[in-house]
Amino acid sequence: MSYLLIGNISALISEECIEPLANARIRIYLPVAEYNSEDLARGIFKDLRQLSERDVQAKAERLLAESTLDERGNFSLGWEDLHLFTEPLEMDICLNSVPGKHNGQQDWIQYNLSTFVPHWKRSKEKYLAAFAYVIPSDMWSRIREDFGAWVITGMVKHNETYQGLGTYRVEAYNAHNDKLLGWCLSNECGSYKLNFSRKDISGSRLLYIIRDDRAGYSKGPDVYFKVYDQNQLIWSESKDMALQPERQQIPPCTKLNLFIKPPGGEKKAPRLTGWFNDFISNTKTKSHYKDLYVM
Repeated sequence: MSYLLIGNISALISEECIEPLANARIRIYLPVAEYNSEDLARGIFKDLRQLSERDVQAKAERLLAESTLDERGNFSLGWEDLHLFTEPLEMDICLNSVPGKHNGQQDWIQYNLSTFVPHWKRSKEKYLAAFAYVIPSDMWSRIREDFGAWVITGMVKHNETYQGLGTYRVEAYNAHNDKLLGWCLSNECGSYKLNFSRKDISGSRLLYIIRDDRAGYSKGPDVYFKVYDQNQLIWSESKDMALQPERQQIPPCTKLNLFIKPPGGEKKAPRLTGWFNDFISNTKTKSHYKDLYVM
């Protein structure tokens, strides 16, 4: 009897943005522990608990099947068994990179995701089941930090109508050194997704900062933005915008909407319906950025 398990593994950046775990590996194991049937029916999720090399070697004999996720995070793996397969499965995910990581791949890191019993459906001489999971944004942010990869998503909107504006070039800058972190093009509806790495933040150096009489190393950059229509600068934020709480030491998964007023002859904004995001105040702060930050 043959078994085929298909599905998708993706990660949540924000409530409107999901990215697939492209080219990650999925491994299916037979579990060693006994589980409560009711718990297995709901599925036992581990929030991607990282496994040591010793943990991986200890469970190697229980490996049932493995495969690689495609560019959309889809997978398909199968195996043969002589009887009706009703045992729970243990699922692991292996990563050696994440989207936007610029400084190459590293050794594979294996995470334990879930233990569950698939709902098998018979189709001719094959049993088929499906599994899909979206990694929560807080967990995905911690994993991205381990890989030194940041992503900012959001929309470019008109500051009066709140409608999305596209297509523009969005540039993000590190307020500490005015260095370009990364850039991207917004789509026709104004949505953008900008990736950069830890190396882009400070050239692989940790930034030592003093803020509110407290000293420490910065985990993420403080950001401000510029927007271009092709090669023409049409909107630029004051560097002091990086003093806003939502702009300081941004986590690896961050959502920031940009509210701009394009010059005359602006592009026609597409009609959007359904939801609006919180307005990001553009009020200038009294303190100047350079007065609060030192190397």
